[in-house]
Amino acid sequence: MGYPTRVQLIDRKASQQWYINFPAALAQAMEFQKGEVVEWVIQDKGHLLLRRTQAAAAPGSAKKKKR
Repeated sequence: MGYPTRVQLIDRKASQQWYINFPAALAQAMEFQKGEVVEWVIQDKGHLLLRRTQAAAAPGSAKKKKR
């Protein structure tokens, strides 16, 4: 199942900014964290890849402290 997303443009006098909002369902499924750095990679004109610059921690991989 896909998630249609509209590309937005803010056109200023001296610059342009393009925005693509990431659907919450996808962000949650990917377990993104606030402030996480990702990298866009152009595969071809039909495919834009989003790559994590650092591998995400596996769920439950944090060690628990014993009391």
